[in-house]
Amino acid sequence: MASKGSVLVAMSGGVDSSVSACLLLEQGYEVIGSHLRLLHLPGGGVDHGCCGPRAREDASTVARIAGFPFEVVDMSEIFEETVLSDFFDEHRAGRTPNPCVRCNEHVKFGAFLARADRLGVDFVATGHYVRSWRDGDGSWHLGTGLDPTKDQSYMLHTLGQRELARSLFPVGGMTKTMTRRLAERFGLPVADKPDSQDVCFVPGGDHAAFLEEYVPALIREGEVVGVDGRVLGRHRGAHRFTVGQRRGLGVSTGERTYVVDIDATANRVVVGPSELLARSGLEADRMRWVAGEPPSDGPFEAEVRVRYRGEAVRSVVTPDGGLVRVRFSRPQRGVAPGQSVVVYRGDELLGGGRILRALA
Repeated sequence: MASKGSVLVAMSGGVDSSVSACLLLEQGYEVIGSHLRLLHLPGGGVDHGCCGPRAREDASTVARIAGFPFEVVDMSEIFEETVLSDFFDEHRAGRTPNPCVRCNEHVKFGAFLARADRLGVDFVATGHYVRSWRDGDGSWHLGTGLDPTKDQSYMLHTLGQRELARSLFPVGGMTKTMTRRLAERFGLPVADKPDSQDVCFVPGGDHAAFLEEYVPALIREGEVVGVDGRVLGRHRGAHRFTVGQRRGLGVSTGERTYVVDIDATANRVVVGPSELLARSGLEADRMRWVAGEPPSDGPFEAEVRVRYRGEAVRSVVTPDGGLVRVRFSRPQRGVAPGQSVVVYRGDELLGGGRILRALA
């Protein structure tokens, strides 16, 4: 069988990327497995999760069983310059960042594509649950994964025409059950490996401890106040809170209370009842459109998601240069600055950006 071309597969050591590599090899591609070492912080920092020693070992074992070349690439410098620096800066600004989006943008479809170019490799591939296709005019499109419980399109809203033209998503048209069955057929030891649930570089999912270790200036005592300005308690740092949070507030009001705002300048966390979380819309920046531009110069209707696993809500989207304004058809709760708003039409992803502020 003639080769379909060469492909550099980002192998995290999990079942999705492992099956992706094996499928591409079976389909006639020349596969090179590549494990990305992402974290090497000063002060004794070590790597964790999908970029840790166990993950590297699992990815290497899969490559050996399948019989394709394998490499470990140190991308810690670009990771720290882009993903980590943004993670820290967003928390300093009182926002809740989305590091997986930044990692996909700058590392897995930025630096990784550049590495493929240096190696003379045709494509890159990942184990993301998304689907891509090319229309009759030659334009690329990005859609949700077949399995709605595993769809990862929200995390890939920064991809554009250049990235999609060079990217393969072998498991995007499968369910997770199908992927695990294929892993068993390929004889891979990761077939039953659990999915990673936390941000890969934060040990144990303890964001506050991680931030306080590497950005100790975030540890600033401040006030927890009600919406009327009444001081209800104290906190050890606004980075410990996010809009919509209910647990761990350290105050008692006699009713269910949520974080409704974070004032980073005053180092103040504002709490109140759940109805105050409802927002009519939002403003966002860092907008990226899959087609390279929005579908309309003026307002258009689409569905948007403001959380990774959140429901899509019908909205009116108004582009304004690199910004957008979104008005929901019905109020949405927990619109958190720093998180992503992603725009869809049906199963197709049109674009997305960073939530700057919620609108009352």
